[in-house]
Parts: sequence; C-alpha cells; structure tokens
Amino acid sequence: MAAQSKKVLYGLYNDEEELKSAIKTANAQHLDIMDVFTPFPVHGLDPILGLKESRLHIMGFVYGAIGALFAFLAMTWIFTSDWPIVFGGKPYWSVPAFIPIVFENTVLYSAWGMTITFYTVCGMWPGVKAKTLDNRITDDKFCIAFDVSDAPEGDVKNLQGFFTKTGAAEVNVKMM
Repeated sequence: MAAQSKKVLYGLYNDEEELKSAIKTANAQHLDIMDVFTPFPVHGLDPILGLKESRLHIMGFVYGAIGALFAFLAMTWIFTSDWPIVFGGKPYWSVPAFIPIVFENTVLYSAWGMTITFYTVCGMWPGVKAKTLDNRITDDKFCIAFDVSDAPEGDVKNLQGFFTKTGAAEVNVKMM
C-alpha cells in the first residue's frame, strides 16, 4: 500500500527570534504544529515545542556496556582457554592489560549502535531521498509547518492569517 501524501502549509521566517515568538503564539492558540525546521540549532526551542530529551544517550550506554562486556569476555576466553601464553611475566588473566581494548570496544560499539539507531529512527539510510519543504530551510530560513491534509478551507485560511500576524516572510503549500 502506497503512503498517502500530505498537504503541508508552511511559513518561512527570517530570524530565529521571530520563529520562537510565532511558536509561542501558536501554542497560546492551541495550534497543532506538525514540525519546525531550522538551518542550525536554536537554543531554547525544545522547551517551547514541548519536546522531551532524547533517549539516544541511554542506548549509547547500553551499546557501550555490550561492547565492554564482549571485549572483556573475548579476551578472557582468548588468554585463558584458547591461547594461554605467559608473556612478560603476566598471568593468563591480566585484567589491567585488558583495559585499553575494553575501552576502545566500548567507544566503538557506542558509536556504531547510536548511529544505526539514529538512522533507523529517522529513516535516514543511504539511497533514501530526503523530503524537504523548501531548500532555503537548510540555508537561512526558519520554518513552521502544519499538516492541512484533512483541514477545512476555513482552518487553512486561519493558519495563513496566523503566519501573516506572526511575521512570516513567506507562506506556501506543498504536497509531500
């Protein structure tokens, strides 16, 4: 079954302060914002939008713990069972010698795991064509987008009026 396209009404702003002010106005009017796009991180935007902190760092810890455990258990098995050699006067099971490799595996597994998790959650795989509302959003414009696929014409006119009142430089509609 093919995905249905959305009709998106969006307004472009020239300044991040205008954008934050418009979002506060939208929240006060109980408007359902679909998404906000900015060319760079805007400090203070997450609380205004009511976004929760990402849980990606928790998964990073889990992936790192798996990497550390895997490295420690692998070296334990290699140096005590598979290839037990006494070198440099160290015992078979020399935990201090394991620390650098355990650390490197922790970092490696965290990086791989968080990258794969992020790409999976965001649908960003090689070959996937990015859907952008306007190419200027990645350059110098700030955007508030509303899904108006099922909205009556009166609501669309009200949203266009909202953009005019909040100082949007441009208002457009796009099918996505």
